[in-house]
Amino acid sequence: MARPVITFIGAGSTVFTRNIAGDILMRPALAGAEIRLMDIDPKRLEESRIVVGRLSEVLGGTAVIRTYAEQRAALDGADFVVVCFQIGGYEPCTVTDFEIPKKFGLRQTIADTLGIGGIMRGLRTVPHLWSLCEDMLEVAPNAILLQYVNPMAINTWAIAAKYPAIRQVGLCHSVQGTAEELARDLDIPIAKIRYRAAGINHMAFYLHFEERMEDGTCRDLYPDLHRAYAEGRAPKPGWNPRCPNRVRYEMMTRLGYFVTESSEHFAEYTPWFIKRDRPDLIERFGIPLDEYLTRCVEQRARWEREAEKLRTAENVEVTDSREYASSIINSVVTGEPSVIYGNIGNRGYIPQLPAGCAVEVPVLVDANGLQPTVVTDIPPQLIAPMRSNINVQELTVEALLTENPEHIYHAAMMDPHTAAELDLDQIWEMTGALLAAHGDWLPGFARPKRARAS
Repeated sequence: MARPVITFIGAGSTVFTRNIAGDILMRPALAGAEIRLMDIDPKRLEESRIVVGRLSEVLGGTAVIRTYAEQRAALDGADFVVVCFQIGGYEPCTVTDFEIPKKFGLRQTIADTLGIGGIMRGLRTVPHLWSLCEDMLEVAPNAILLQYVNPMAINTWAIAAKYPAIRQVGLCHSVQGTAEELARDLDIPIAKIRYRAAGINHMAFYLHFEERMEDGTCRDLYPDLHRAYAEGRAPKPGWNPRCPNRVRYEMMTRLGYFVTESSEHFAEYTPWFIKRDRPDLIERFGIPLDEYLTRCVEQRARWEREAEKLRTAENVEVTDSREYASSIINSVVTGEPSVIYGNIGNRGYIPQLPAGCAVEVPVLVDANGLQPTVVTDIPPQLIAPMRSNINVQELTVEALLTENPEHIYHAAMMDPHTAAELDLDQIWEMTGALLAAHGDWLPGFARPKRARAS
């Protein structure tokens, strides 16, 4: 393709858009791409246009930058679609997802992927993704959808189930990001690390984690990780000072493998770490309750500062992010192969998991597009917690596909953390309260029916 067309939906996320667009424009084959930015907030959209335009100037490229307020127009003829929106925002929806469960005694850390918070976010998000898919089928049927929105697994599953013709991949930085964390904990350059991981989003595990030696052989690093944790040398302070990352190291000692998503996430995907009658566990493992609320406030302030710098600075620094989007686009455009970790509908890629669910596996990308790898060697003790999370994802997707609100309650009932803290009456009451509070942010079938006036 002479000038690839790359559309960003939700481009008002200025810093995220800057990172992905910068990655794209640094690649010679993509420096002259047409970058389309679409957002419903005209102020933030204009900020993103200025930032991406300045990136192109700094990099000496010939990119064409266009802005759109209407989704279908932005998609018309696109080759790649990058999705990065959040439905309902920090306020009111994210705050609601924390505050109402807290009244029932259910505490969360992130609440955007699983649990009652992830269920509610999925209900808000999937209908908008389906609308995007409908437009893509009309005006960009061959485009590849690069989906960065949480809840990743629910979203990917729902798209694959209703719009199987859409070429899509759900993208997260947990696999490559955690590899960098572990390399730091072991004082080994990330360039010397070799790994293979598989599972579901936020609950994939490193099946191999090795160091490349000078003679070309590889050395298993799991004994080093176990020893460093036992001796108190790991985990080292990471990017998040509120979470010392002990949960994942502890799970490694129990299961034998290291999970790819953060400790603050993993703590709320299981029934073992957040318990009302065990405050000692919160302290022992350094679990940052309400982490996402704090992070959102800090991120919003940081994004505003960064966006202002980008608008006014004489020089704009361009650095590689660790996101996969530019690698995928470059491989499809040039034919140069790359391997990424992506979330794909399960068509036998992990035979131990249900057909259709979203799995995270190595994916070969080249001019032929996305080619997932089959992984057959995941130990059963790792498959088991994945299945407990898949139950929640499946029931949420089923609620959306069949428009049966009862399945929303079933999903909440099956969530491992929720079930460990609340009884059935509490789960039903809490779920109903959340559905009522979210109101018009939800699809019609999920909104509680108002009592008729007498």
